[in-house]
Amino acid sequence: METVTHHGRETAYRRHDRGGDGEPILFVHGSGGSHRVWKSQARLADDRPVIALDLSGHGESEDIDAAPGYETLSAYVDDVLAVAAATDAHVLCGNSLGGAILLTLVLDRDPDVDLSGLVLSGTGAKLAVLDDLLRWLRTDFERATEFLHGPDRLFHDPDEQLLAVSREALAVAGQEVTYRDFRTCHEFDVRGDLDAVGVPTLAVVGEHDALTPPWYHESLAEGIPGAEWTTIPDAAHLAMLERPEAYNDAVSAFLERIATH
Repeated sequence: METVTHHGRETAYRRHDRGGDGEPILFVHGSGGSHRVWKSQARLADDRPVIALDLSGHGESEDIDAAPGYETLSAYVDDVLAVAAATDAHVLCGNSLGGAILLTLVLDRDPDVDLSGLVLSGTGAKLAVLDDLLRWLRTDFERATEFLHGPDRLFHDPDEQLLAVSREALAVAGQEVTYRDFRTCHEFDVRGDLDAVGVPTLAVVGEHDALTPPWYHESLAEGIPGAEWTTIPDAAHLAMLERPEAYNDAVSAFLERIATH
């Protein structure tokens, strides 16, 4: 792992580089996750450098003292900007909360890095969270974890190994950080601002995603000028883990299209 120091803290990231000459792409995980959720996207490093970070308080990155909501979201934007600048990444891909971070970055900040593309995965312009889930995240983390691993939430048809790895990832992130993430998602809403996104954008969704369903992504594509959206068959919220080959193909095709414009 490499690190970059900014705003008095260190943010960790992993870089995969096999000599491809495409623009670097930076992947941003979602609530209670880490860079490990993007392990299968390392295969894209044949064509371009692939970077995946740990947001503050996740994985190997130092934590922040921030209230859930915009304060946390802004700190996560700082993480992404710092890693993008350190790695010269011009394409950003975010899943779930990661997508909210990227939309906030584009809409609220004037980044030092010129962006050439966005991939918004398993996300939306508003990310309301069920009241019951928010309550369980605060009072019964085990129940919240089991709810998230129910049918067509994080996964559509996972094997036991994938379920075990995913449950362990939430346990490692911990209850406090995971609640902060979901609460931050719950307060996120940029539905009225999408027309100000001036970066070529692809919205990607698992066919069976009940957490951020396909119509969320269709709405993103309708609201963002020139954006497009695509569905990954036989997958739910974490399509990059459940159907990595189809997910990577969708991302690669988008990157090829924007490279020719």
